[in-house]
Amino acid sequence: MEPEPEQEISSLSVSAYIRLVRENANFRRLWTAQIVSEIGDWFYSLAIYSLLLQLTGHASSVALALVLQVIPQTLFGPLSGITNDRIRRKRVMIASDLARFVIVFSMLLVRARGMVWLVYPLLFFESVMWAFFEPARTAVIPNITSSEDLILANTLSSTTWSLNLVAGAALGGVALALLGYNASFVLNALSFLASAFLISRMHFEEPHADAFSKVHVRDLLDYSPVVEGLKYVRQDKRLFATVLVKTGLAQMGVSWVLFTVMGQRVFPLRSAGLDPQRGAVLGMSMLMGARGLGALFGPLGAARWAAHYENRLRLGILIGYVAIGLGYAMLGVSGSLATACLWVVLGHCGGSTVWVFSTTLLQMNTDDKFRGRVFSAELGLCMVTLAIGAYLSGILVDHGLDPRMLALVIGIVMFIPAALWARAMQWWKRSSSEAVAAH
Repeated sequence: MEPEPEQEISSLSVSAYIRLVRENANFRRLWTAQIVSEIGDWFYSLAIYSLLLQLTGHASSVALALVLQVIPQTLFGPLSGITNDRIRRKRVMIASDLARFVIVFSMLLVRARGMVWLVYPLLFFESVMWAFFEPARTAVIPNITSSEDLILANTLSSTTWSLNLVAGAALGGVALALLGYNASFVLNALSFLASAFLISRMHFEEPHADAFSKVHVRDLLDYSPVVEGLKYVRQDKRLFATVLVKTGLAQMGVSWVLFTVMGQRVFPLRSAGLDPQRGAVLGMSMLMGARGLGALFGPLGAARWAAHYENRLRLGILIGYVAIGLGYAMLGVSGSLATACLWVVLGHCGGSTVWVFSTTLLQMNTDDKFRGRVFSAELGLCMVTLAIGAYLSGILVDHGLDPRMLALVIGIVMFIPAALWARAMQWWKRSSSEAVAAH
């Protein structure tokens, strides 16, 4: 059912975001933790991908790294969902941050080509912790904000991710060129300590955990709640379709490989006195920064238009898919770094809008006791798409596919989820018509 006009917040203006951060201490702490840890993550990601490409010379090594970063979301999604629906999500986030501090610090052991193998298990275990952290963070937002502030909170979280990407890509590229890999690893490790501290200061109710005053390890290994969660999602095909929305974001996985390779082979930054390796790093960081700008502007503009109207949120997802397809197709025929960055901005305006709007729709329509499992399942399915897209793109590039052609192909492919979502949108229209007929 669509909300009545009076339930809609009057304006998704800058003052509304300021009010949310100023008046809601719990959200402010969670948001600040996000800023600190994500900027560290972008420093870290640039360092990892650049290091692997430099030491191995293969795009597939970058693709494999990304696969190991995203596949744990699928493998551990069921356990993450059960954990986040039985244990206080605040504790899950703190434990995940502390574990990631130790894991990322261990990256300092990778000092030569002979130690490259260590990168892969460390990436895997760090991503396991993220598989527990991120569904918990998303699931607690409805517990610490009012229903009227949900779209504000999700949009601010998404645009913050985007700003962190812009800042992290720009500063990370410069820091990497000037300070080296170890500085990036140390900064990211310390960011997790800061995040854990901020989250520890949050105080809010977690009703889902009240029914489980004492949880044993065997309870977390009981997968019957997974079956219960599947039944809950499948009973409403509209909810099921919304859970699948992010699986259409194939370009997210491809972009990590594509931008890394394009920065080195197609759009390196050329300047007097700048050696090719540093030029490649800065070219990659500019493409990553353009991705961040797009992810920033997309939800800010789209959320102001959509507000709390679910029909607009659904239409925004469709428009977002189309923007991704157009942006990546045109990236494939771009003749300069500046033009390429503009099309990347458009593509990721669409991608971030799809992400924010699908998250908000799920938060609006999912019971609290199922929220951990729903968001873990959604994230796990999304990561399968990312992993497949990243790995295939790396293999194709290593076998001679021009990066420009890869961008063009992924742009065309993105019109498939657009068409599928357009068809799924008919289910809401039918339900509305049936409700009207019943009255």
